[in-house]
Amino acid sequence: MAAAEIIGTAIGVMLLIIIAYILTGSTLMSAETMANAQKDLTLQNEARLRTIISPPTSIGYTSPTLIFSVTNNGSEIISDFEHMDIFTWDGSSSGYQHYVYDTSWHKTIVNDLIHPNQLDPGETLQVQVTIAGSTPPSPKWFQITTSNGVSASASSNVGWS
Repeated sequence: MAAAEIIGTAIGVMLLIIIAYILTGSTLMSAETMANAQKDLTLQNEARLRTIISPPTSIGYTSPTLIFSVTNNGSEIISDFEHMDIFTWDGSSSGYQHYVYDTSWHKTIVNDLIHPNQLDPGETLQVQVTIAGSTPPSPKWFQITTSNGVSASASSNVGWS
């Protein structure tokens, strides 16, 4: 009978050690995951703070194409054009139109010398947007938004042709 108690006690101690190991490991893994997530969020926020794009200039509209330019005035390189969005509004109640890169809008970078196909600080991005619709009305407002959430907009109040 004494041997059975010793074996039972040994199994109980082993189970306690295994449970303690699992709890400690999962706690450490959770803490590491939270620290990495916080670090990633901080890096994204810092990139957002360093991203500044000028209000659109050189705005022109010849149906169905809206053409404008923005300049990277920040210190962050803008290169994720696939996740940049353009929104337009024509003043009607039909709402906003969303345009995605390489499907309905295209870019040209002026004096793209340092990093080809990336919008470096001080470089200008010329954008051509093909406005949707069979007879698209002139947009009254539009906005370009970078992949990290920084945006610039213009309305027809500033006047464009």
